[in-house]
Amino acid sequence: MAQQEAQNGRPESASAAVSFSALKPQLFVEAPKANDAVLFYKAAFGAEEVSRSLNPKRKAEHELPLILSAELKIAGSTVIVADVTDDPASPVKTGGNGVVLCLETSDVEGAIAKAVNAGAVAEGEVVEGEGACCGGRVGKVKDPYGFVWLICALGNKCGADVEA
Repeated sequence: MAQQEAQNGRPESASAAVSFSALKPQLFVEAPKANDAVLFYKAAFGAEEVSRSLNPKRKAEHELPLILSAELKIAGSTVIVADVTDDPASPVKTGGNGVVLCLETSDVEGAIAKAVNAGAVAEGEVVEGEGACCGGRVGKVKDPYGFVWLICALGNKCGADVEA
């Protein structure tokens, strides 16, 4: 039991009172490109902008203020897009591309074409069957900010073939 507690953290009784209401991945892009990223995600993936916070430290004379964060809805999920700043309190100091995001669709090729038309780069061909991640039809694009998006056919079992 002690080994399990060390491996999993606090005992179940202590953590039972804690619950979460949402998981909101954050995509940090090189400043001042968050606004461009928001526009890209709207064009490529049909994102809906829910809210936006501007960086109060940005001077008013600049044409485009730095986005502190923008909350987007993509396929019913929430994603936060933000500029990476030089602020010591910033959680990251550089843009990231260690995140892979998966979108399910009934039209893999159409979704890839839409993303490419908006500025993404297709990576490889659409793969199907055993050669594909998740055992279905999958294509891949890299957005202009370095993030990789898997475009998967509806019903793929993303993560089902990944061992812990």
